[in-house]
Amino acid sequence: MRNSLLFKLILAFLVIAITTAALMALFIRITSAERLTSLILDQQRNNMQTSLAEYYAAKGSWDGVKDEWQQIRIRSIPTPPSPDPNHQPPPNDKLPSRHDRWQFFGLADMQGNIIVPIDPDYPIGVSVSKDILTAGTPVTVNGLSVGTILTANQKPYLNPEESLFLERTNQALLYAVLGAMAVALLIGFVLARTLIRPIQALTLAAQNIAQGDLEQEVDVHSNDELGKLAASFNRMSQEVARVNLQRKQMTADIAHDLRTPLTVIAGYIESMMDGILQPTPERLSLIYTEIERLQNLVGDLKMLSQVDAGELSLHPQPISPKVLLERAASPFSHRAQQQEITISVLADENLPDVSVDEARMMQVFGNLITNSLRYTNAGGKITLTASIIETKIRLSIIDTGSGISAKELPFIFDRFHRADESRYAEEGETGLGLAIVKALVESHAGTVSAESILGNGTSIHIMLPLK
Repeated sequence: MRNSLLFKLILAFLVIAITTAALMALFIRITSAERLTSLILDQQRNNMQTSLAEYYAAKGSWDGVKDEWQQIRIRSIPTPPSPDPNHQPPPNDKLPSRHDRWQFFGLADMQGNIIVPIDPDYPIGVSVSKDILTAGTPVTVNGLSVGTILTANQKPYLNPEESLFLERTNQALLYAVLGAMAVALLIGFVLARTLIRPIQALTLAAQNIAQGDLEQEVDVHSNDELGKLAASFNRMSQEVARVNLQRKQMTADIAHDLRTPLTVIAGYIESMMDGILQPTPERLSLIYTEIERLQNLVGDLKMLSQVDAGELSLHPQPISPKVLLERAASPFSHRAQQQEITISVLADENLPDVSVDEARMMQVFGNLITNSLRYTNAGGKITLTASIIETKIRLSIIDTGSGISAKELPFIFDRFHRADESRYAEEGETGLGLAIVKALVESHAGTVSAESILGNGTSIHIMLPLK
């Protein structure tokens, strides 16, 4: 349990809540007494300001204010907060005075002379500085400042009522911390379960894949990082299942392509050994043709395995795109004439060079042109073009052949994919031609794509980086 992510997340939420609540409670506990004292002094100072203004307005001067100071001070003491709503505070004259130990307020007249002392250093008659007067609280009558209330630097002690109020406040803070812990525990559990559920689903699906059940899909309930992870996992699972199915199909196709020529060869040889057939040149030529088919299949598979393993050796050299296309089209000009198909090259001579292994690219274009000739009828056209797009060269082979259906188009570069089984069987093709095209182009750090509309021809585009 301690090693589970659920436990760690709940513990993290709980620790954060406890730490936050404890820091707030500690800060409030440290500052609450000082804030309460400042509040009481501010209330008393404001009350004294009103009382002294009334006194001056009634007397017209500060004469006798020192004798009345005690009564003014008592009237100015605010009623302390009571933690008990049924508690009745004693009368003001019975209150424990905060001034029994210290005299916290004094008074200076308009000239800054002390009238009521607040400190032994400032006896009656002493003139105080402007800074001290500015820090004090002015007493105004009819908009005119007639005096200044001065406040001592000492802080008063709290009476029992105020101390009890602070104690009850601290208890409330403790209850708040405990409540925050409970809420954090509950919220942490809910949020942790919400986060853990998709992870558990992904873990179970991954375990199923490891056990061989490749077609797995988890529910996607959000668009956050976990939702994107689940969506990516679903795509990965689908791709793994597709590749695995493709691998099985490829194995079956290889077995089929090996079995057919081997069956033909074995049949002829057995018949010749039994004396049923004579080893005529035609029959030997047919056997040799099947052997060549086997050799081509093995050679193609070996090349693809080298590409997959990153062991295919390339010898790139700079070459003009137009020259490359002309050399690729040249070996097929005679065959194109026999089929009454026009083959041409359209490329600017000033295009920048590309760095490719010419022999490998001849194999690429050889496979592509062969396919175009196979599916283009008499009177059709095959055009090889080159153009520059941003930082890449695009080499295209465009024909006016029968085209490829939209259903088959996404899979034409897959290994052993055959859109027309009968034609492949008749011409002895392995179904690896376009797969080899894709592998060789990608080994040159390029990409290959196809565009086609059934009945309107096909365009194969190769994108290669500039030299």
